[in-house]
Amino acid sequence: MRKLNLQLFAEKVEGKIDRKFMAHMIDSGSLCHGEAEGWEILGEDLEEYSVDLNPDTESVQNILGQTTFKHNGYEASSEADPYYARTDSVLSTKLQEIIDNRHKDDNCKTNALEVHMWEGDESGGFTAWKQECYVIPTSYGGDTSGYQIPFTVNYVGERVKGKYVPKTKKFTPDEAAAMA
Repeated sequence: MRKLNLQLFAEKVEGKIDRKFMAHMIDSGSLCHGEAEGWEILGEDLEEYSVDLNPDTESVQNILGQTTFKHNGYEASSEADPYYARTDSVLSTKLQEIIDNRHKDDNCKTNALEVHMWEGDESGGFTAWKQECYVIPTSYGGDTSGYQIPFTVNYVGERVKGKYVPKTKKFTPDEAAAMA
């Protein structure tokens, strides 16, 4: 499994938050019905990674000239492109399995984790949000720069707030969320 750069988690954040302090991870160990949780951080080859919230909204104006606004929620997703396959990456292996077997449905289901490395510290953990997601390869191949497997992350279900501790590589839900 790829090693997580723990030095990044040791930096103190003050003032403007640099992009590197919003970590995005995929549970590659659980992908394709795996059993062992294993968080793999995204970003090594990515120059940009954003979660598109894709809000479902509508505005309607009635005959009196009054406007009503309705917000039906979000259909969040993100694109990891480019994503270069690596022999030491569980995520790369699982993406290749999805491609080779043309897996669909729950074979592509796992969890995503967002870690706010400006909220917390190494010993007590950083504020994190865990959410179920589907990881869907969008193509494979690429140019002479390397074998690429770009993928889409489609977030589903409720987000769970908790703490991520880099040394243990574990996410623990907050007590209130764990009791719900």
